[in-house]
Amino acid sequence: MKIGYSFWGFLGSGITDTPDGGRSHRRPLIDALLARGHEVVFLQTDRDRTEAGDDLGGAYSFDAVGFPDIDVLFLEWRWPVKGRNTTPCGTSDHTCDRHRQADLLRRYARPDGAPTVIWDKDRQLGQDDPWRHAPGVQVCEAALAPSPGSRRLLFPVDDSLLDAADPVALAARPRPISLGYVGNQYDRDAAFDTFFAPAALHVPHQVAGKWPRTSAWPRVSFLGRVPFAEVNRLYGRSLATLLLLPERYATAGQMTQRIFEAVLAGCLPLAPSSIRSVETFVPPSLIVHDGDDVTRRINELRASTGGAAHVDLIAACVERLEIFRLSHQVAALEAVLAAALDRAEGATR
Repeated sequence: MKIGYSFWGFLGSGITDTPDGGRSHRRPLIDALLARGHEVVFLQTDRDRTEAGDDLGGAYSFDAVGFPDIDVLFLEWRWPVKGRNTTPCGTSDHTCDRHRQADLLRRYARPDGAPTVIWDKDRQLGQDDPWRHAPGVQVCEAALAPSPGSRRLLFPVDDSLLDAADPVALAARPRPISLGYVGNQYDRDAAFDTFFAPAALHVPHQVAGKWPRTSAWPRVSFLGRVPFAEVNRLYGRSLATLLLLPERYATAGQMTQRIFEAVLAGCLPLAPSSIRSVETFVPPSLIVHDGDDVTRRINELRASTGGAAHVDLIAACVERLEIFRLSHQVAALEAVLAAALDRAEGATR
């Protein structure tokens, strides 16, 4: 089928000054769809070319202003971001992602348009939003327990990366950073204050990402944003990380791409016990309840670094990444897209 795909971000490494977490999983998903015979045209601006100067070898097709003939519209949902996509076109710092999304929905999400699938990756689409109940629209969420009426579509990790993971080699790496974190501040203050900040007083640590409000934690080492390529390097030097989730993620069992970015670099993910179905994501010994618990677990992990127990723990974490395996997620997406087409064809008979 021909898929019109709308996303605001990058397929390649992009630029440093961006919060786009989709770079770790978006391109593998697209490449898998192409490999399975689908045609994909991107319907937002080619930011890889315009901002990062990367044409990605000319491998992808973009149409940022038109409305091409497509079988299905697939949207990574964009929500209002004050001062950016809520301002008039042409004003300073304005981005047109929401305007373009609105135009796409008006054009395609109607009886004579194309069936539409919305991937609400940030859980920003309200339960009372009309698009959740519009005919011909299906919502997906990257959660173990998606909202009523939504389908599950987790963030995918490439099969080849999972298959190549070597716990013995990963355990043997030097890890001078006891606690590393990569991610932005958005809605994570409470979790950071409960789990990360107390442990940071006692262990070597680093925090990379956009954290504009840090006065509450003067003894935490904030690096600021780092290039996408540095994410793997930081995790590769860190013994452990924390899976800090906004409350709206934790209650639905929605895990971000940070878990497989960390695990595939051999960085053990400590997970707050408040995350729904937390045992699905990490072994029991990596579930933590407060900051003191984080400190104790890190000290225990440090004592076993490089040994058999360390190897086994990394292997157990890699095994739990199976739920994110790309081949499973692309099959789930194909099923959603096919069902959307079937419903649309049935309505026209």
